[in-house]
Amino acid sequence: MMADKIQERILAEVADLHSVPTGAYNIRANGETASRNTTANIDIVTKAGKNGIDINIKSGTKGESVHIPVVISETGIDETVYNDFNIGDDCDVVIVAGCGIHNSGDYDSKHNGVHRFFVGKNSKVKYVEKHYGEGDGNGKRIMNPGTEVYIDENSSVEMEMVQIKGVDSTERSTIAKLNAGAKLIVRERLMTHGKQSAFSDYVTELNGDGSAVDIVSRSVAKDESYQKFDSKIIGNCSCNGHTECDAIIMDSARVVAVPALEANSIDAMLVHEAAIGKIAGEQLTKLMTLGLTREEAEEQIIGGFLK
Repeated sequence: MMADKIQERILAEVADLHSVPTGAYNIRANGETASRNTTANIDIVTKAGKNGIDINIKSGTKGESVHIPVVISETGIDETVYNDFNIGDDCDVVIVAGCGIHNSGDYDSKHNGVHRFFVGKNSKVKYVEKHYGEGDGNGKRIMNPGTEVYIDENSSVEMEMVQIKGVDSTERSTIAKLNAGAKLIVRERLMTHGKQSAFSDYVTELNGDGSAVDIVSRSVAKDESYQKFDSKIIGNCSCNGHTECDAIIMDSARVVAVPALEANSIDAMLVHEAAIGKIAGEQLTKLMTLGLTREEAEEQIIGGFLK
């Protein structure tokens, strides 16, 4: 029963699930499929020969969602899962993923998730991925998401990547390739504390005229934690690309930002921005004059920054 309660809490954190979701879903718990549901338009099939699933969304599917959260509540689990999303033409769907680890043991628990998105023409996809960790054991909570996104003509993908609490180590690798008129929006929100480390590596290829990408990372690094943000945009045509890293650094933390642009066409318009700094003293002073302690004022500022 305790494990059930833990899993319920983690599902609420990573997928905002407080009950059985409507529509299609696949819930993975401690290395096994815990429950699954499909619909007339969204089919979920177990992969043959390796851990993972194929999520097949029929052309013309609109207004539907699919949830595929992962929950680990045991110590010592080390898994790699391969999930493929095959999204047809003329779709408008929401995909909610995410992984939560509760580790109260002495062994590391690790989840490596490899997600590939194949998006058809004239489709719209929103993807939400949240990572969360908790537990008072000596074992680490490790998550390494790998994402590949292939977007066909005139389709758009919006990705929300969130990691705010409890993950000791993460290495995020994202590759995206866009055809004509395709658009990708990425919003990353990240916080590290203690001795945690987080690496984010984005490589985007704009291969078709009128394609566009907008990647924005907002992060907070506390204590002795370390963050590195790499983002490379390759413009091979008439396209628009923007990548931005905005970070607050505190205590003895370290943050590295490495934006890169490669223009292979005179019609490629690419921009990068990076800003790393501490919380402004006047912001703290203003909030403290309203009765907040310094710690409370910092939390208010961080909360607004990562919202």
